Amino acid sequence: MNPNIKKILQISALSMLFLFIVFYAFFRSEDLLLGVKIKNINIVDGAIVKNSIIAVTGNAKNAINLTLNGREITINENGDFNETIALLAGYNIINITAKDKFGYVDEKNYKLMYENI
Repeated sequence: MNPNIKKILQISALSMLFLFIVFYAFFRSEDLLLGVKIKNINIVDGAIVKNSIIAVTGNAKNAINLTLNGREITINENGDFNETIALLAGYNIINITAKDKFGYVDEKNYKLMYENI
């Protein structure tokens, strides 16, 4: 075998192995690199609500601290949360803030209108 071809194959194989390791490392640490995300909230922004008590559920993956309208709420190990809140008559703003261990913050605001019947 030609020595140049052998050297090219070795360099190519090592390069492919290095790229595989880099992509695998990024794939495994993607959640940590991108920070906390609040997802799957069951509230529709701008909705008109007929009931004064609503359940707020969702997911805040990688969060260590989660607040709902300034009050800390509990989350399970998967980041799922479930909390009920009481609405006042008229315009209401629901604020959800999540923080991870690196200081990244994700904040969502939802505006609801509670109509007394």
